[in-house]
Amino acid sequence: MSHGPAVELRDIDVDLGGTPVLRGVTLQAGHGETVGLLGPNGSGKSTVLRTAYGVVRSHAGTVRTAGLDVATTRPRRLAQRCAVLTQDHAVDLELSVLEVVLLGRIPHRRPAGGRRGETDLALSCLARVDALELAERSFPTLSGGERQRVLLARALCQEPEVLLLDEPTNHLDVSHQLDLLELVTSLGLTCVVALHDLTLAATYCDRIALLAAGRVVAQGRPEEVLTPARVEDVYGVACDVLTHPRTRRPLVAVSRRAHPPTAP
Repeated sequence: MSHGPAVELRDIDVDLGGTPVLRGVTLQAGHGETVGLLGPNGSGKSTVLRTAYGVVRSHAGTVRTAGLDVATTRPRRLAQRCAVLTQDHAVDLELSVLEVVLLGRIPHRRPAGGRRGETDLALSCLARVDALELAERSFPTLSGGERQRVLLARALCQEPEVLLLDEPTNHLDVSHQLDLLELVTSLGLTCVVALHDLTLAATYCDRIALLAAGRVVAQGRPEEVLTPARVEDVYGVACDVLTHPRTRRPLVAVSRRAHPPTAP
């Protein structure tokens, strides 16, 4: 295990197509910690994740993931320690579900190496996400929620230290949303996860980074970040923040649009 945070972005600036997308973003995730990224559409959550695994390059600042300098590390080496679940995955792979999950082993394979035990590992990962019965199905025939669970199994098959997830609960029903987040937070991995649901983030994340217009406007424990005034400022909605009767975590009850969101 490396010293320092498992994921660290420091003073990151990102421009895409000449447009500023991130400005001065600094955040970190400790080893074994789950950090949630919250913010309205277009606030920069997905770009933060893409920068953390090197698909988007920062114009300023430094990025370290799983102890590696993302700017100078080969993608294969980074993929041995960091797995990603994105929103823009291919859905037309003419592969079986088991074959898709086995793609997670590619970063670890050597040209002359064998694949002994990989199938057992892939099946185990499918079982962990409650998708073992899908193993022989064709991937393109799956529903959106089934695909999401299979792609999480592929990420787990990489045996990563760091897991980056962009809206992993999309297309999942309520039961599977809870199952997925309970699984992710029980793995002992460092997880950085972009979410829309404020209460789910408050329930499952150790810390939260709240973004608006490409900047981090607040970060800390859920109860520190998710205050009524801050939610209203960032999202432009009136809300009450209650204490969940079961989890004792913040429960964000949105009532109506208060005003357009304000830039930080």
